[in-house]
Amino acid sequence: MSAAHAVRRRPRRNLTLSVLAILFSTVVFVVPFAFVLLTAVKDQQQSSLLDFSWPRHFQGVQNFVDVVEARDYMLIIAFINSTILTVCSVAGMVILAAMVAFVLQRRRSRWNGLVTMLVLSGLIIPPAVVPTIWVLQKLGLFRTMPGLILVEIAFGLSFCVLLFRAFIATIPRELDEAAVIDGAGPLRLFFRVIFPLLKPVVVTAVVVQSVFVFNDFTYPLYFLPGDQNATVQLTLFNFSSQFSTQYNLLFMNILLITVPPLIMFLFFNRQIVAGMTSGAVKG
Repeated sequence: MSAAHAVRRRPRRNLTLSVLAILFSTVVFVVPFAFVLLTAVKDQQQSSLLDFSWPRHFQGVQNFVDVVEARDYMLIIAFINSTILTVCSVAGMVILAAMVAFVLQRRRSRWNGLVTMLVLSGLIIPPAVVPTIWVLQKLGLFRTMPGLILVEIAFGLSFCVLLFRAFIATIPRELDEAAVIDGAGPLRLFFRVIFPLLKPVVVTAVVVQSVFVFNDFTYPLYFLPGDQNATVQLTLFNFSSQFSTQYNLLFMNILLITVPPLIMFLFFNRQIVAGMTSGAVKG
């Protein structure tokens, strides 16, 4: 009798936890997004109150036009810069991290421990801004897009290496041996045999790192200053100053730069979970 009673109570408790989780997620994610959306379509006077209220006058179209045209269409230039930065950085991360993870997982040597420690250090130790600027200046890459791309790759490589290494551990070594017997060299073995099998974790790395790089504020601010080099996050300075802030335009800007990563995350949500769990569970 007690066992049947416990089985009967368990689904009810699970339902309660599910409802609480949904309510918590709504408060944390949906409510702030609704606040941004409502403020973005208000006029300047009402938006300055920063209250959660329905707009008295819908001014969404005009706010959109003002944001796009601000400072000689700086937002469009920023979207182009952010797209170039994101595509190049993520492509470099994925290819380099997959190759490093493959070597670490397949070739055991006395250097593996040191390399693994350095990879973990990349996740633990915070980036040093001043030494990085000094290195970029000596290489002639400071205030340049290639320099910022290399910085993004360097700072995001550790996470991708660990992700790929866990997934490569699930691939049988017999595939490597069969390819070598067929005459495949190291590069052909990796790009023709191993890399196509990494599709789930590649999608995970691409989406996660794309959202991170596209939304990055700190690195472009330090390593790529200048209006013509602005990325989308730096355009938030267009409507905020020491003495006044146009909150309706600021929140419209926030809305415009938030929508692309949000859509990308929603479309590839299942692939992200599949890529991360497959490497974690099997590895």
